[in-house]
Amino acid sequence: MKLWDKGFSTDKKIDHFTVGNDRELDLYLAKYDVIASKAHAKMLGKIGLLTEDETKALIAELDVIGIAIAKGEFTIEDSFEDMHSKIEFQLTQKLGDTGKKIHSARSRNDQILVAMHLYLKEELKEIKSATKSLFDLLMNLAALHKATLLPGYTHLQIAMPSSFGLWFSAYAESLIDDLYFVDAAYRVADQNPLGSAAGYGSSFPIDRTFTTEEMSFETMKYNVVAAQMCRGKVEKATAFGMSSIASTLSKMAMDICLYMSQNFDFISFPDELTTGSSIMPHKKNPDVFELVRGKCNKLQAVPNQLNLVINNLPSGYHRDLQLVKEIIVPAIQDLKACLEILTFSLTKIQVNNSILDDPKYDYLFSVDTLNELVQNGMPFRDAYKKMGQDINEGNFTPKRDIQHTHEGSLGNLCLEEIRKKMEKLH
Repeated sequence: MKLWDKGFSTDKKIDHFTVGNDRELDLYLAKYDVIASKAHAKMLGKIGLLTEDETKALIAELDVIGIAIAKGEFTIEDSFEDMHSKIEFQLTQKLGDTGKKIHSARSRNDQILVAMHLYLKEELKEIKSATKSLFDLLMNLAALHKATLLPGYTHLQIAMPSSFGLWFSAYAESLIDDLYFVDAAYRVADQNPLGSAAGYGSSFPIDRTFTTEEMSFETMKYNVVAAQMCRGKVEKATAFGMSSIASTLSKMAMDICLYMSQNFDFISFPDELTTGSSIMPHKKNPDVFELVRGKCNKLQAVPNQLNLVINNLPSGYHRDLQLVKEIIVPAIQDLKACLEILTFSLTKIQVNNSILDDPKYDYLFSVDTLNELVQNGMPFRDAYKKMGQDINEGNFTPKRDIQHTHEGSLGNLCLEEIRKKMEKLH
């Protein structure tokens, strides 16, 4: 069944090519098509295109379909083009002519638009919640290990003292920046496009304010052409938020892989979180974190993928827009999986408490030793030259009793202030 069926069939090759994997992807979106269809049916009843009994019958049957979707019992067979055609078929099969009336004053264009907006709103909430869970864990780890020193590097050369408190809370605070982008994407998604129909509105006297409130949108996308142009744009906004989180996760995964190396030996994990080698019995490989790194690097390409699909399309609907679904839906699932596995794994991280006992890290303290000379009255440039000379001549004695007191330093992590920044986002 196709909603545009005019009584003749298309070539099977054309059908297969144009439908693609829409049926599979629509299983993620069907719940939201039902939500939007219920709001649409109520609105049609409100303006008199449906009787009260017809409206109630449609709502009841849509509830039945919604329950089947929630239970995983809803399927889209090959005889149906997408979720829209399957749902309308079921309504017509159960309710006869009443089922045929559901499509009055709407198009598949605004159906998929509103379903996608509703889907992205919920997924962005879940992504935000999962990110907050990781944030909370990182902040707890920062507090737990705030006194454990860690080498800081620039150019992958030993640089200055850091700490696990700094390292954990650095990634936590970075996640706040990422959620600013997620919140921006949510605001784009939180606009009701239903009622734009094929992109040019409808001659029916529909009530878009009613459906906006019924589906709990903050506002509507007022201009019907602008609503249609949001197809692809809302996905891209979401992708930018996701890619920002992915960038943070990828960098952290790289740090973890590096720090787990025997050459660093800063952290470790229980055997059950690592994998072995088929020929090297001593190996404990960080496969989980390598895959997080790889998946999150892929996720950072998603905004560009979407750009390449939509960037030269004129206004109005084009079938190219179908392709954004197969880019954004799997990407969302990948990001959620990465957030979940990182949060799960980091609860079991084991920190090396005596890293800086190794004399190769003595030079970490050169800047602090230099700063003490400056505080005792020596001009900075003279102190710098003296320190360089002492190092070259082998006379350097590190000052290990360091005092870092300014906001955000290893002696003053400002964890509560960082937590308050996150609280403003919730």
